[in-house]
Amino acid sequence: MKKEFAVIGLGRFGGSICRALAEEGMEVMAIDVDEDRVNEFSMIASHAVVGDTTDESVIKSLGIRNFDHVIVAIGDNIQASILTTLILKELGVNKITVKAQNDYHEKVLRKIGADHVVHPERDMGRRIAHNISSNNVLDYLELSDEHSIVEIVANEKLSGHTLIDLDIRAKYGINIVAIKRRNDIIVSPLAHEEIQTNDILIVIGADVDIVRFEKKVMG
Repeated sequence: MKKEFAVIGLGRFGGSICRALAEEGMEVMAIDVDEDRVNEFSMIASHAVVGDTTDESVIKSLGIRNFDHVIVAIGDNIQASILTTLILKELGVNKITVKAQNDYHEKVLRKIGADHVVHPERDMGRRIAHNISSNNVLDYLELSDEHSIVEIVANEKLSGHTLIDLDIRAKYGINIVAIKRRNDIIVSPLAHEEIQTNDILIVIGADVDIVRFEKKVMG
């Protein structure tokens, strides 16, 4: 069965999520108070609705409590974001992801029960900074304030060494969970797996340990 999503707020962030979900073939209801934005998504989303989600009767009339996942992507109106999230939670929506404007906003959202809080601008800024500060890092995904998943390109220093030779987990406290090698992906590589130049190592661990590994081993 297809999952059903509702996206509230069709600015850049909410709009991009709505488009991506629709492209994945998901059922998506797009909601915004701005009629022009709703009209823009009328041919993209399964349903596009003009509505003020700070009004509980509006949310109830849309049947949002039956959706698998609701994304609250309301832009600069923090009060509307919080009130919408609170109503969704009280109605028993299964899963709620909310865009936060700042740390205070996130703190309130978590207290009222948001399942997942995102900071798209901040997170993208960190991701870009991490990528451009290292020649070896291809991609970076923050898991928490202190832990990340990083794609690192193996250089000549690592080439020809097995994972057991490098003993990365014991020395650096990080794990190589997969290796991309040309068109292949080696998931949970064995200890005797030999690393080749230009392998892409999928590394998970604490940020401080990943940085230590990059500096000492990758150069």
